[in-house]
Amino acid sequence: MSNEYTQRLKTLGIELPQPPVAIASYIPVTITSQMAITSGQLPMANGLMLHTGKVGSEVSVEDAAKAARQCALNALSHLQKALGSIDRIERILKIDGFVQSAPGFSSQPAVVNGASDLMLELFGEAGRHTRVAVGVSELPLNAAVEVAVWVSIKPE
Repeated sequence: MSNEYTQRLKTLGIELPQPPVAIASYIPVTITSQMAITSGQLPMANGLMLHTGKVGSEVSVEDAAKAARQCALNALSHLQKALGSIDRIERILKIDGFVQSAPGFSSQPAVVNGASDLMLELFGEAGRHTRVAVGVSELPLNAAVEVAVWVSIKPE
């Protein structure tokens, strides 16, 4: 197996965080023979929530996009732990992005781009994916964003 994505992380100066601890009754990753799906990841770093509140009133689009990027990094850290290496990822299939939105806010796609752009930066063409970017009224722990990632995995 090549270590292309591990090397690209180093080249980009990105260090995957420690996988955040689950905050409820779920597992962080489900793996089948061909796919791995993460649970929704919050923008946590070092045990702290980075951005809380409603996007469009309490959180800027720029900060929310950074939060979505952190969610994606957390998802990748869980995938690395579950798969043994992110180099087992064949391609990013789908990102589900949920944005805690103020009334009238409709720029959810710009927020979830924080996660999508990271996948394209890291995985290139294999990072192109389908996506859901929706606004919701509340998220766990008042997080501004939550992201889940679906990937296909290389056969062992």
